[in-house]
Amino acid sequence: MRARSSSVASTSGVSSSSSAGRPEASATRSRAVENHSSITGILLLGGASSRFGSPKALAPWGDRTLAERGWDALAWSDERLALGKDDDLGLPFPVEVDGFDVRAPIAGVVAGLRRAANDVCVFLPVDCPLVGESALRALAAACLDAAVPQTGPLPGAYRRSALNVLETRLRAGELALRDALLELETAVVELAPDALANVNTPDELAALSTPHGSA
Repeated sequence: MRARSSSVASTSGVSSSSSAGRPEASATRSRAVENHSSITGILLLGGASSRFGSPKALAPWGDRTLAERGWDALAWSDERLALGKDDDLGLPFPVEVDGFDVRAPIAGVVAGLRRAANDVCVFLPVDCPLVGESALRALAAACLDAAVPQTGPLPGAYRRSALNVLETRLRAGELALRDALLELETAVVELAPDALANVNTPDELAALSTPHGSA
């Protein structure tokens, strides 16, 4: 497996990967800054919530559940989908079952790319309640095959061109989404570290600042 080396995209705060001197380097840079007219926003609800002790999607935070906050954070997108293992969570928006037995983020990304009407999708895990519209738009705008923050593969933007690599790894049981990025043209977008807080337990959720909007 060959990691593609890094070159700097013209978007501020974004680095991308492509081999030095490759003929397609200029095309890669223009993909990073092209104006995406249509984006699909996808809320990922498929985690087991084993450490949380109850479905994270239904955990209240402020005046809404985590799922409702995530859904609202994607309201700017041209199409919204919510994917999980259970379509009967009683949420005020439809949830589609992702169709995979495994509980792994790569399954949600594959399911989302297959179902989305648009070429570029932004994926937001339900347990990242501080990620908001500005961060998600930045990821979408930077997307090559993928665009991810400095912390890892999610939240992230993925283009349909990534689907073959992701499907192949999923079929092979290679479930680490981070490893799949080594086979993709990936932009890294520097986002505010505090906004990327990931909630795995009720105590971690309680420790977050009182919600008053997201970055």
